[in-house]
Amino acid sequence: MFNFLDEAGNFKGDKDEYFIIGGFTTGNPKRTSKAFRKWQATKFPKKFRYKAEVKFSDKLPNESLRLKTLNYLAKQDIRIFYTFLKKSNIPLEYRKKGKIEGGLLYAELVAQTLNLLLPTSDLEFRIFRDQRHLKKLSQAQFNQNIKLDLLPKLPAKTIIQITALNSADNRNIQIADWICGAFFGYHNKRKNGKHYFSVLKNSIIASQELFENYWTNLYQNKKPPHKS
Repeated sequence: MFNFLDEAGNFKGDKDEYFIIGGFTTGNPKRTSKAFRKWQATKFPKKFRYKAEVKFSDKLPNESLRLKTLNYLAKQDIRIFYTFLKKSNIPLEYRKKGKIEGGLLYAELVAQTLNLLLPTSDLEFRIFRDQRHLKKLSQAQFNQNIKLDLLPKLPAKTIIQITALNSADNRNIQIADWICGAFFGYHNKRKNGKHYFSVLKNSIIASQELFENYWTNLYQNKKPPHKS
């Protein structure tokens, strides 16, 4: 199982309510990469055709092209999964002196997002994510956190691979960017957000709002619940 992940949004510093983590799983990453490269080379305007990376947020000549691209991606061998977090629900344990512990929070969100794919009988669980600076968390610590979460839930002898990739060098991470961008637009009620969701919805195998009832549980239990 090959899983490609990206994110959309920030934990602080903008007016958007939701942060998105998501992507897709596929059995043939070479095929999906080739498909996106072919689309870019034949359907995008000339100035985009040879760029190392075309992001969902790039200013395209018209919105129709953005929707057609999403529709094309949805028809590929991909199964989409994602989570969304209302930023006002970020738990207290990730808030320190008015700041967000971004590295630890991101690791927790990724772990919960990957849990949407479980259980599985697949003996290869390969995770590729967009490179992201992890505040106060090293790459090795991030990988260890994810492995410790996944290992008890996977079949014995499962191969777990976690790799951070530069999106400019990997078409599949770029596909994950388009997926996250679409859901970011939908949950944050951007123009055409409903259309983005409509195009992708039949390819979604799992989705979840994280920490949805955090504050309700906190007040009822008188202590911060770790999981949503």
